[in-house]
Amino acid sequence: MEQSVRLTVREIEVLRLIARGRTYARAAIELGMSAHTVGTHVKNAYRKLDVHSAAAAVMQAVRLGLIL
Repeated sequence: MEQSVRLTVREIEVLRLIARGRTYARAAIELGMSAHTVGTHVKNAYRKLDVHSAAAAVMQAVRLGLIL
């Protein structure tokens, strides 16, 4: 399954900011989108990574080499 995980560029950008401690609101400002859209990207990333928390999503993305 790990090889089949494909996050979009935006999902990766959002996870990188979340990993750096940004709130959805702050990530939205930095990426020029709404907080709701950030939440949608996070939800999609959680589903693709098969996780249920920000910490788990970041850890899984790091483990898969999707973010540093």
